[in-house]
Amino acid sequence: MRSAVAPRWRGAPGRLEVWYATLSDPVSKAALWVHCETVAPTAGGAPYAHGWATYFPAEGSPRTERFGPEPVEPASGVAWFKAAGASVQPEKLVGRAGSLAWDLSWKDTGAPLWTFPRVAWERELLPGAQVVPAPTADFTGSLTVDGAAVSIDRWRGNLAHIYGHGNAKRWAWIHADLGDGDVLEAVTAVSHKPGLRRLAPLAFVRFRIDGKDWPTSPLPSLRMKTTLGLQHWQLEGRIGRREVLIRVDQPPQRCVSLEYIDPDGGRCVCTNTEQADIYVELGDRQWSVQGTGHAEVGLRGDQAPPVNERTPS
Repeated sequence: MRSAVAPRWRGAPGRLEVWYATLSDPVSKAALWVHCETVAPTAGGAPYAHGWATYFPAEGSPRTERFGPEPVEPASGVAWFKAAGASVQPEKLVGRAGSLAWDLSWKDTGAPLWTFPRVAWERELLPGAQVVPAPTADFTGSLTVDGAAVSIDRWRGNLAHIYGHGNAKRWAWIHADLGDGDVLEAVTAVSHKPGLRRLAPLAFVRFRIDGKDWPTSPLPSLRMKTTLGLQHWQLEGRIGRREVLIRVDQPPQRCVSLEYIDPDGGRCVCTNTEQADIYVELGDRQWSVQGTGHAEVGLRGDQAPPVNERTPS
């Protein structure tokens, strides 16, 4: 797991490193998203760390609180990320942001899930890449919302790691617990780099089913077509000899739309929910994930939607 979790940023400008955890209560369908990132501006400004946490209650609107920004140095010591009162470290996730505070332990005995080719991650061959060090994690601990305790007991989710030069021109992401240890992770994106931004979205799809990762090829799923929308989107096509359909519904009342700035100064807005409905067909197998799917659509610049953090005043 070491290459998947070891911090990558060592002080270079124009870099973005992200750690995020998403987790859901399989019973109540309440959920939590914790996002921690280090930004080193391209123009050579002072690097900083910041992030946010969003609580998705079983009933009612999501609540987002932010932490940071504050100056940051390359990671050292046990913690992979530690800044502004938040830390991500082996089997531990702790922090406070406004009215939210979390103290969680996580465990995952499975291997990392390489959404992008492992060689692309380790040699930084792409503008950005993602890996999931803990794709089938169990989270236990406490969450405090406005002073009220929320018990977290074996909530299911993942811990993921992103590193690169910044976000894509547009992208979408899925993490779906399919049950019995099966999981789906997918990223589909259009790069904002010149020469790449006019291409169709490129999909990276990885399943772990019955303990085996599929597809086994490290290449993107070139025959998967992305149809992208903020509320409804899907991936459809063939991977190898199998027909694949992945359909995602992100109901607006379960979503937050958050703005942040890339290392190059570009504005990004991601529309995220940890309460998505996800339907999957893989050959003759089917899964329906209702209200516990984790999904996001992101856009840069003028294409970005209005911000709606849904935090009560």
